[in-house]
Amino acid sequence: MKTSLRVGIVGGGIGGVALARSLWRRGISFHLFEQAAEFREVGAGIQMTPNAVKVLKSLGLENGIEQVGFLPEAMVGRSWETGEELFRTPLKDTFVNLFGAEYYHVHRADLHSILAEGLPENCITFNVKCVDVRLKDDRAVAVFDNGSEFEADLIVGADGIRSVVRGALWGKDAPAFTGHMCWRALVPVDSFPLPIVLPAVTFWFGPKAHVVTYYVKGGKAVNIVACKETDEWVKESWTEPSSTQELLQAYDGWHSDLIRLFERTDNSQVFKWGLYDRDPMKQWSKGHATLLGDAAHPMLPYLSQGAAMAIEDAYVLSEALVYFDGNVPLALKAYETERLSRTRDVQLQSRERGRTYHLETPEEQRRRDLALKERQAENPNAVGISAEWVYEYDATTCPQRFRKSAASV
Repeated sequence: MKTSLRVGIVGGGIGGVALARSLWRRGISFHLFEQAAEFREVGAGIQMTPNAVKVLKSLGLENGIEQVGFLPEAMVGRSWETGEELFRTPLKDTFVNLFGAEYYHVHRADLHSILAEGLPENCITFNVKCVDVRLKDDRAVAVFDNGSEFEADLIVGADGIRSVVRGALWGKDAPAFTGHMCWRALVPVDSFPLPIVLPAVTFWFGPKAHVVTYYVKGGKAVNIVACKETDEWVKESWTEPSSTQELLQAYDGWHSDLIRLFERTDNSQVFKWGLYDRDPMKQWSKGHATLLGDAAHPMLPYLSQGAAMAIEDAYVLSEALVYFDGNVPLALKAYETERLSRTRDVQLQSRERGRTYHLETPEEQRRRDLALKERQAENPNAVGISAEWVYEYDATTCPQRFRKSAASV
């Protein structure tokens, strides 16, 4: 391995810290730059599906995810109006055998903490915002708002959907508002489980809307993600305040279990945000700079794969740098070969779920619901949201596929 290899990471979210941890584990020098004054991962619950858990285990974080995570018993689909069960996929007792790892629910802040734990403090700089990236023949330079610069063998933009690094490499453009929005809230649990919330990840399908509920914090809280189509523009911010009343109004007429759950929310702790999207890119890297996570492939949350894809990216990129002994151009080629088609498929299928979850007419809903029931009858372990192909993937075996990338050069 080229011992002098130096990597600069722009952005300290889940993708950025996952890359920092992956590089650190492999003995690769890194420096991470974050514009906030400290690591402060906002948001609420997040689903760590088997494909992401495989990576977390490979990074030595198995005990951490066990301590902060919740293992749901099943994935359940229900009718928005009647509560009728449309499918039930067993998770807790089957997924390790089927897909090689567990399916966890965690709080975003808890996941971020276990990824960042123990990273050397002298390799992290807070309170700096990247404003540009310059490319040299065999280096790249990140430029910051305080006038400082950082030159490295590789600069990685892990700076989100409005990535400055992406704009510097490929030109500035704005993500598009999809016409979808979400509310999020956490409901404390006094006695587990709540009679109105299954110990499962539950999808409530309705016209132009759906709701997902699941436990986090080891069952001490219920996470609510309520998505709805809207004709009004909604700000892209995870901290835009909403209210219990607004949430209840948006889902007026939905099943009583959901309404009772919404009524338990803290009015000051209900937030909303608009969902923005970009088309898949054909290339992420230019010179000695590349992208990772939402900077490369922002996606709608309907397959619960945004964080998982960033974690996969981080692992694959670090392994490519090791496999190609610090040869950055070869490593970036292998990284894109491994990741571009997968993340494109997840992006596009997430969009498609936004359509099938939100079918508007009763007839469309009946056809979908019948298909879900028939699929479940044929295979009791069938994943109700048809995501087997997502969960089967194993990023930790990527070096086996790098050989093919190297042979094509």
